[in-house]
Amino acid sequence: MQKQISTVMFGIFMCLTIIGCQATANWAESDLFTSGSYTLIGEEGKIGFIYDDSEAAIRFYPDKPQKYMWHFWGEEEELKGDVKVTATHENDDEESITLFSYRDPWQYQNSSEKRKLPSGFSLPKSGMWKLDAFIDDELFGSIFVKVHEYEE
Repeated sequence: MQKQISTVMFGIFMCLTIIGCQATANWAESDLFTSGSYTLIGEEGKIGFIYDDSEAAIRFYPDKPQKYMWHFWGEEEELKGDVKVTATHENDDEESITLFSYRDPWQYQNSSEKRKLPSGFSLPKSGMWKLDAFIDDELFGSIFVKVHEYEE
């Protein structure tokens, strides 16, 4: 009986280790894609915001506030409610910061398949960040961005 418990415990440990390694391995910058005449970063057809990493003026740098236009795609029922976006640094995965939150910002938008939301925020330190967008406290999507260090 003790051997079976040890085997089960080892199996659980291995599964958690593999899951933990996979979560860490996925901290890569999200893909760029186009929508109309804009370049966005995120998940095409789901969530993104206007961004172009090749332009130093638009890139993320520590504590550099910028304005970003978010785009959300989905069914009308998915795109209803309060919106909150949090950010988590790759080395602080237990603690996140709230970048912004809006109380039902969709009420004046007509499109049922795509919604836009302006925001302004900055990220406090260099490295990889995961931005999680929630609609009515349900995770809608995540975008991974790199905050560059200032060049001297």
